[in-house]
Amino acid sequence: MNLTQAFAVAAGSALLACASGAFSQAAAAGGNASLLADKDGRIRTQLSSRNAVTISSELAARIATLSLHEGDAFRTGQLLVGFDCSLYHSQLRKAEASIEAANALVQSNLRLAELNSIGKFEVQQAQAKLKEAQAEAATTRTVVSRCAINAPFNGRVAKRLAAAHQYVSTGTPLLEILETGQLEVQMIVPSKWLAWLKPGVTFNVEVEELAKTFPAKVKRLGAQIDPVSQSVAVVGVIDGNHPQLLPGMSGWATYPQRK
Repeated sequence: MNLTQAFAVAAGSALLACASGAFSQAAAAGGNASLLADKDGRIRTQLSSRNAVTISSELAARIATLSLHEGDAFRTGQLLVGFDCSLYHSQLRKAEASIEAANALVQSNLRLAELNSIGKFEVQQAQAKLKEAQAEAATTRTVVSRCAINAPFNGRVAKRLAAAHQYVSTGTPLLEILETGQLEVQMIVPSKWLAWLKPGVTFNVEVEELAKTFPAKVKRLGAQIDPVSQSVAVVGVIDGNHPQLLPGMSGWATYPQRK
């Protein structure tokens, strides 16, 4: 590696360290947990959504409905994506017709068996065909049920990855969505704080993007302590509903009762 390459690597490493923000402080501390907090005892925080989901297609079809764009809000149960499933609906009608035909054959064979016109084998064959037709119809109904994707929660569209009239295959990402409402506050604190930091402890979050402070409380603590940085992850929640808060915002957490 020459001198120019060495400088490039060093610059890239510094850039990554800066971009990681609060969640790289534990590693940067090099075993000194006191470096997690600033001189005023504040902890870096980042707001995140409780649920961030990528909606993908579960079948191969043309998109018939996809009206939401980035930033649009939606409600639980609202149609997010609808597919042109005329072919699958036709297959379902065919499968249901096969059930009717197989059921009619079973009833006919049962009657003939009562008259000793046919044996048990013919009856069993007809019943097996009925079960086969029912299984095929159930499979097709499952496919048809995937022709519409409804919202699993109240949220907003973070990113639109497809468009109406586009043909997609199984597994193609369509939308990235975020749950709105109560946001989570993620932070990393010194592990010695566990002597007093418990779920339910209140604190304040100063959001830099808004230059405002919001009340919050600890929701849960991390499952393990980082032995190198002597730190632990903590997740809190902002009290109340504040539409101006967005996932990805960052700031500082202050604990008035810190010992």
